[in-house]
Amino acid sequence: MNAIQLSYPGGFDSLTSVDLPQPSAPQAHEIQVQLHASSLNYHDLLVAKYTTEAQNGRIPLSDGAGIVTAVGAGVSEFKVGDQVVSCFFPTWQTGPGLLADFSTVPGDGIDGYARQYVNASVNAFTLAPTGYNHTESATLTTAGLTAWVALVEDGKIKAGDSVLLLGTGGVSIIALQLAKSMGAQVIITTSSHDKAIRLKELGADHVIHYPSTPEWGNRVLELTQGRGADIVVEVGGPGTLAQSIRAARIGGHIALIGVLTGFSGDIPTRELMAKRVSLQGVLVGSRSQQQDMVRALNQQSWRPILDKTFALTELSKAFAYQESGQHFGKIAISI
Repeated sequence: MNAIQLSYPGGFDSLTSVDLPQPSAPQAHEIQVQLHASSLNYHDLLVAKYTTEAQNGRIPLSDGAGIVTAVGAGVSEFKVGDQVVSCFFPTWQTGPGLLADFSTVPGDGIDGYARQYVNASVNAFTLAPTGYNHTESATLTTAGLTAWVALVEDGKIKAGDSVLLLGTGGVSIIALQLAKSMGAQVIITTSSHDKAIRLKELGADHVIHYPSTPEWGNRVLELTQGRGADIVVEVGGPGTLAQSIRAARIGGHIALIGVLTGFSGDIPTRELMAKRVSLQGVLVGSRSQQQDMVRALNQQSWRPILDKTFALTELSKAFAYQESGQHFGKIAISI
């Protein structure tokens, strides 16, 4: 079977296309999945760009969607022909998260889904939403579940809430679609006038061009009549967190899910404390949360936005495109 492997010390040009043996019949409590699609996340990009010595030879990509082709003994949750989507943390089934590293994450600590077939525990997959194609399903493992946890599980979103989103990456676009489907007002930032038009077409109520409005936190307060955003999905990290705190309402919630501007920096703790804002890190979610999300998506009509689709053999090219920041929504990989 075709697969891609990482090579130490990393870099997009160091990805290697290989031919590996197809897995044999799955063992007890395993399923075999023919993978048809994946999608790129910032986490995948970092792994590919800065491959460690321990990851040499690792198969990348944390997202995988496909069809069950065989089931092992004792498997009752899945049957041959089911369309499925992978879980970011195969060992986190339910309850509070007790994982703070990526040692069990496909494409990082263990082999991922840049390959045609995989045998895996039943706990490593859930059913895909009804009617989704494979590329749409592949957006849900990381970006989709992160948006769901930020808004629904932790943010407790309700109709009429104001939600602030940053940029046009995969999590932010899915969060926009999800928030609008649940009756929220959405304010979103972008550096592109062309992307602003597309955001409006997707239902964004207000779009802030942040290069011309560097104090965009104050603009969010203006747009909400001084109240502030109920929920902020913060993907930037230290470079944007101060403005997100300014934008949040008193008692609001900030879901910290990204570090696009770096890994450390100053935080206006006085304002954070005075506004009694809850700041909570989000590291994707559990399998049971993914199942909750899938059940919800089965009742909704929107579909994830796919920017471009690359073949598996074009993975290096896909990562370079992702790093350019030109994409709007998710970048898909056809397997």
